[in-house]
Amino acid sequence: MNRKVKAFVDNCVALAKPDRVIWITGDKAQIEELRKEAMQTGEMIKLNEELLPNCYLHRSALNDVARVEGRTFICCKKKEDAGPTNNWMEPQEAYKLLEGIYDGCMKGRTMYIIPYSMGAIGSNFSKIGIEVTDSIYVVLSMIIMTRVGDKVLEQLGESNDFVRGFHAKAELDESKRYICHFPEDNAIWSVNSGYGGNVLLGKKCFALRIASFQAKNEGWMAEHMLILGITKPDGVTRYVAAAFPSACGKTNLAMLIPPKEYLDKGYKIETVGDDIAWIRKGKDGGFYAVNPENGFFGVAPGTNMKSNPNALLSTRKDSIFTNVVLNTDNNTVWWEGMDKNPPKNAINWKGEKWDSADGTKGAHPNSRFTAPAINCPCISDKFEDPDGVKLSAIIFGGRRAKTAPLVYQSKDWVNGVFVGASMASETTAAATGAVGVLRRDPMAMLPFCGYNMGDYFQHWIDMGEGDANAPKIFNVNWFRLDDDGNFIWPGFGDNVRVLDWIIDRCEGKIGAVDTPIGYVPSPEDINVKGLDITEENLKDILTVDRNIWRDEAASVEEHFKKFGDKLPQKLAAQLKTLKENLK
Repeated sequence: MNRKVKAFVDNCVALAKPDRVIWITGDKAQIEELRKEAMQTGEMIKLNEELLPNCYLHRSALNDVARVEGRTFICCKKKEDAGPTNNWMEPQEAYKLLEGIYDGCMKGRTMYIIPYSMGAIGSNFSKIGIEVTDSIYVVLSMIIMTRVGDKVLEQLGESNDFVRGFHAKAELDESKRYICHFPEDNAIWSVNSGYGGNVLLGKKCFALRIASFQAKNEGWMAEHMLILGITKPDGVTRYVAAAFPSACGKTNLAMLIPPKEYLDKGYKIETVGDDIAWIRKGKDGGFYAVNPENGFFGVAPGTNMKSNPNALLSTRKDSIFTNVVLNTDNNTVWWEGMDKNPPKNAINWKGEKWDSADGTKGAHPNSRFTAPAINCPCISDKFEDPDGVKLSAIIFGGRRAKTAPLVYQSKDWVNGVFVGASMASETTAAATGAVGVLRRDPMAMLPFCGYNMGDYFQHWIDMGEGDANAPKIFNVNWFRLDDDGNFIWPGFGDNVRVLDWIIDRCEGKIGAVDTPIGYVPSPEDINVKGLDITEENLKDILTVDRNIWRDEAASVEEHFKKFGDKLPQKLAAQLKTLKENLK
């Protein structure tokens, strides 16, 4: 037994005072016993074994249905190290506050100890965590989302390099709900929540907030990015990573199915990851990425056989559904957007009898599925590759009605960092196309960067500046609107047409138009054969409007002010150059 692990667990036991302690070994018999216990207590409901084998329904508390950014803290010694985009609490103050809440919180309960690995066990990318919890839902979900059990402890050996995760449902009191990260201590304390985003500590808490701090110190990158492989007719597979804010089609892109004409030519998309990428430099100087997770924690509403068949098919076995509708006629699940046939006899996410005719939502808008990645029909054969996949490109994106063109390439690595650091998305009213609030979300990491984001930008610059082996950086925008508020680009599977251009640019096979913001395709270089899109439409979504971009530059300047003297001078210089280019 690792003495550091034992000391951590002993401290948790002494504080929380559980009636019993169970170590999760990864043994199938143990897992099955936990499922039976969860069904007996009502924590999990077994679904139709023929239609959804080994699948379960879970309901979280009504006050506990999403991540709580306002109750999420970075606890480091200096406030400036947390930066302007994070909530900060001094570590000793945080521990004192939390110890008062945790004291005796597991009396009458069982404490479970989960040894888990982010990344394939034994790989150079692998990082280990120990999560202590009083929730069987957490145990069974972590078994899907990570690699769990005795083999993890064998890899850890006597090392002290593990993340200490302490979770307790406690009273599920939202006024005492805290998700606290201690990057300098390799620790996460989460209390009074049972919702996955706050309690599956291997996910955003470890794999992004803690890992981003580790990555800065160790010379790698932990990013909120999908990873996909695109195989072209030449039979060669290229890999890209991509970062998008929420509601911008991230999972759809990760699991994209090309149009028939592309499939017939030999194009293929494979999923390496749908949410998180850990990126390291290889011996050849290339950038190599892995998905540190072992499963998908996806939003259910809107997922269907048209929007994302691969995601839906991933949930057909060995999965957990949270806060969706229970169809009591056949003991299966349903959610808004799955199909147009809501069940007649149903129970909603609150556990109440439900009829769609009453006008209420049956599933919570943030209801989830937790599914093994191996279930995905398009999962890459490189999913478990311990060396990762070599990236040709990094893509940023957002939802912009008029500003960003369909796609453009940054002028170099530092300019690409500027593109990522200034990326934003607009909320739109779908019915009218009315532009709402502009929210800047640098690298889609705003809620997930575990340290000062100004230092994070500098780390990005340091990783690739002047490096010929660094991936090319692009920006995409599937959401340009016409004057009537309609989307011009069809999106979904047709986004492969843009990926095709991106790969050709990476390999120097195609030209581009030099614009004030970067390199934009010539209209003839985007294949629109078979699409209901005119040459005029295509030119429109590739246009860079200088007047709009002058306003954009002013907005970026305001955004950058919040980072003060932590903003890298090279990003300030990029902004100055952009303004000059727009004159």
